[in-house]
Amino acid sequence: MQWREQPAIYFEDYGSPVERSSYLIELHTNDGGSYDVINDASSPAAGDCCAQQSSARHNWEMNYQEAAIYLQEGENNDKFFTHPKNAKALAAYLFAHNHLFYLMELSTALLLLLLSLCEAPAVPMLRLGIFVHATLELFALVVVVFELSMKMRWLGFQTFIRHRRTMVKTCVLFVQFIEAIVVLVRQTSHVRITRALRCIFLVDCRYCGAVRRNLRQIFQSLPPFIDILLLLLFFMVIFAILGFYLFSPNHSDPYFNTLENSLVNLFVLLTTSNFPDVMMPSYARNPWSCVFFIVYLSIELYFIMNLLLAVVFDTFNDIEKRKFKSLLLHKRTAIQHAYRLLITKQRPSGISFKHFEGLLRFYKPRMCARERYLTFKALNQSNTPLVSLKDFYNFYEVVGLKWKAKRNREHWFDDLPRTAFLIFKGINILVKSRMFQYTMYTVVAVNGIWILVETFMLQGGNFFSRNVPWSYIVFLTIYGVELLLKTTGLGPVEYLSSGWNLFDFSVTLFAFLGLMALAFNMEPFYFIVVLRPLQLLRLFKLKKRYRNVLDTMFELFPRMASLGLTLLIFYYCFAIVGMEFFAGVVYPNCCNTSTVADAYRWVNHTVGNKTVVEEGYYYLNNFDNILNSFVTLFELTVVNDWYIIMEGVTSQTTHWSRLYFMIFYIVTMVVMTIIVAFILDAFVFRMNYTRKNQDSEEDNGIVLEKEISKEEVVGIIELYKRISGASETAQLQKIVLQMDKYGQMSTVFLGRRSRTKSDLSMKMYEEEIQEWYEEHSRKEETQTPLQEPASASNSSVKPLSLRQRSQTVI
Repeated sequence: MQWREQPAIYFEDYGSPVERSSYLIELHTNDGGSYDVINDASSPAAGDCCAQQSSARHNWEMNYQEAAIYLQEGENNDKFFTHPKNAKALAAYLFAHNHLFYLMELSTALLLLLLSLCEAPAVPMLRLGIFVHATLELFALVVVVFELSMKMRWLGFQTFIRHRRTMVKTCVLFVQFIEAIVVLVRQTSHVRITRALRCIFLVDCRYCGAVRRNLRQIFQSLPPFIDILLLLLFFMVIFAILGFYLFSPNHSDPYFNTLENSLVNLFVLLTTSNFPDVMMPSYARNPWSCVFFIVYLSIELYFIMNLLLAVVFDTFNDIEKRKFKSLLLHKRTAIQHAYRLLITKQRPSGISFKHFEGLLRFYKPRMCARERYLTFKALNQSNTPLVSLKDFYNFYEVVGLKWKAKRNREHWFDDLPRTAFLIFKGINILVKSRMFQYTMYTVVAVNGIWILVETFMLQGGNFFSRNVPWSYIVFLTIYGVELLLKTTGLGPVEYLSSGWNLFDFSVTLFAFLGLMALAFNMEPFYFIVVLRPLQLLRLFKLKKRYRNVLDTMFELFPRMASLGLTLLIFYYCFAIVGMEFFAGVVYPNCCNTSTVADAYRWVNHTVGNKTVVEEGYYYLNNFDNILNSFVTLFELTVVNDWYIIMEGVTSQTTHWSRLYFMIFYIVTMVVMTIIVAFILDAFVFRMNYTRKNQDSEEDNGIVLEKEISKEEVVGIIELYKRISGASETAQLQKIVLQMDKYGQMSTVFLGRRSRTKSDLSMKMYEEEIQEWYEEHSRKEETQTPLQEPASASNSSVKPLSLRQRSQTVI
């Protein structure tokens, strides 16, 4: 993808934009002036030329900034009706959209959540006085008030009250404020279930956008989930009534003696936690009673539960596709808005480099001058001085590329003396050979078998000997030699550019640190030795299916982390409710009248000359503080013997307590089903993509090659000297010096970035995307038609503040 003909670069003065920034319109309206007069005066007086040029430059700066905001809104999937509409709103928008503000927002939300460690019932070592934690809460809530006031200043009151998430946050803030003041005045805590709503402040943070998307998908998946859930509960009620009539005459059967117990135990049976215990009393009396349980489990567990997963997966898949379509069209609309702000009346057919460079100064302030030009050139597929709208549509795909000069040498050792060159060339051929690779796989496999046999021979006690095992030294030496050979043969840069090589290097480094820990008897670091088996993961490179699995796993990791955080948010809500109702109700010997008394019994009795302690550890599964609550909720998520915890709490409180545990199971089932559906969708999507693009090199990511000539670089340096001085030309000067050093007239640059799910989706839905674009264009024509660039100079264009804004449904 190289340019053979080098396009010229326009060094024009600032012309009049086709569309003016709404911030400028607002400013000039307030000052009683006219934007049109300032920008379009055809014959200014000689004394006013400098002032007019300065004004035009300032006006373009506003256009660059608004265009950058549009592109950021497209990237972040922000609704366009939240776009700042005037200069005052712009100031608030810029204040609320920087990383310091985001960190303040996140820190405040985390402080409010962490207060649950210090409030009653508190973690013993973290307990704070009521005055202290109430004051901290009020301080955090005041900060949230400040955040919302900045948001209202940016959005305006009408838009503020239309933004549902912001209004929910405002209502929660009001309730929290009143409760904090009441606690501070009364100097005593009361039942505060509303503390569970504090997680709203975390969800609304900019850094938790993935969590919001997860919650949105969960709510969107609820309708079909609820339909199948109602079907499941219907059959459960039918079987509960049937079980009551069949098994209640058996007085030795405690599971079906009432309709309530029948419902509860069949609900627990759905999780298989109480099976076969629930069946045994009736089975002992009549063996044919097993038919009831077999039919129930076959229908509920093996049919309806799997049907539930299938329905959620289908819904999730459809939601993912609609979400991709919505985001794609949203980005396209953002690009259209930005494009209209960057083209001029003099040259309406595209964006010149000067205006493109001005855009990137606001969109990516840290991008250097060299990368700005390379980005411009990568976008310009038409080989003209201007970037057309068609080329500009690829903005998001190109702007993320990281550019590096392509090496003129094939290997790092090409310039060494002949003898050294031949040695390193031989090492290079060796480490790239299949024989070397399969030899190392064999060594890794033997090492794994050796570790397995060595571990099997251990009998317990102190696993780490003071003497370093000889096998450890031998295998570590082999891995060290391999690392040295690959580093010298490939070169450090090429070696570390591979993810698998980075993994090998990390594991070898940890193995070396483990050797040091054993050799110098550093007991606190013995855990590093346990990491040795990680070398076995290298064997997964042998089979393509395993490589796909691992690649998908690494791709899923960020999304899985956000899903994990989503689950923790649900944990927090249920933990707060559990602490308010069940704190202190579970203790040793607390449930002697319940069917699970043995699990909570703690007694001492003497057998001969010895004192025997019979201890049921389930009293540790309590809601006495937030940390204990999280552990208890995780045990409930696993569902093994979860009914013991439920029955223990129920025996100390009321039968209605079971609702808490059942609702928690249903909620976690929803979240876990979404997680499973997400994993299935990712694997199925990747497999389909691999089948459709068998010859593609997706593992290498996105790579784009561009060649720039010395004349181009000199022209860009002159441009930067005119518009911003010589401060930004250092890297460009280095390119010229490099060309002069090697006698080159041009240099090739490589732009790289990792391949994302969006890139894969663009390939998978390639045919449908064209239909989406056509449908989107027809819809725009009926609402606010975008004028063709070719005729833009002859048509009147509405100011941005008066144009009907797109509202993308998120």
